[in-house]
Amino acid sequence: MFPLSTIDSGNKICHKNSEKTTFNVIIGLTASVACIKTKELVQEINTLFSDNKILVNLKLVPTNNALFFISHEELLKLAPTIIDNEEWLSWSQKGDPVLHIELRKWADAFLIAPLDANTMAKLSYGLCDNLLTCVARAWDFKNPIFVAPAMNTFMWDHPHTKKHLDILNELNINIINPVAKKLACGDYGVGAMASPKDIAQTVFNYLLGRESTLN
Repeated sequence: MFPLSTIDSGNKICHKNSEKTTFNVIIGLTASVACIKTKELVQEINTLFSDNKILVNLKLVPTNNALFFISHEELLKLAPTIIDNEEWLSWSQKGDPVLHIELRKWADAFLIAPLDANTMAKLSYGLCDNLLTCVARAWDFKNPIFVAPAMNTFMWDHPHTKKHLDILNELNINIINPVAKKLACGDYGVGAMASPKDIAQTVFNYLLGRESTLN
């Protein structure tokens, strides 16, 4: 079971840890082949923050279907990883900590990369049937959410996707748009997740810009 005590450790945004600023970031993974880029994404984030003498603490929250593309064991090698059933293992009675609430309290930012079409729809309409979407539904919007969609071009161009993106924009969720390339299915078009480097830079720029306005 994921130790809840570790969620409470770590400094919040703009708190100083020695000479570094510390940021706590949740990375959510949903069911897309782009999950295979998680290692690269984690490395890009860690390197970017470290090169700028800033400490970043990461926790990974995959959906069950994301684990078809990258295993729990692989994720644990990258960062602390919390899966769906740990939500229930950590709670047995009234008064016990609620995992998705504790994660929300811990985090300064929530990055969902990749964001599949199914979870995009869930976020748009407030559905919360797993740990990742429960964190999103309980989110404090004083802190940012970033999403990096990844899906087939026809799914990206679908009328429902435009509606969902409009709702996400209304919620002030930061959308890191997909790019055009040859997709895993063999099609060519827009729908591939943005590069891990660009995703990391987007999160970094936002958090550092925010920090400067709060200091």
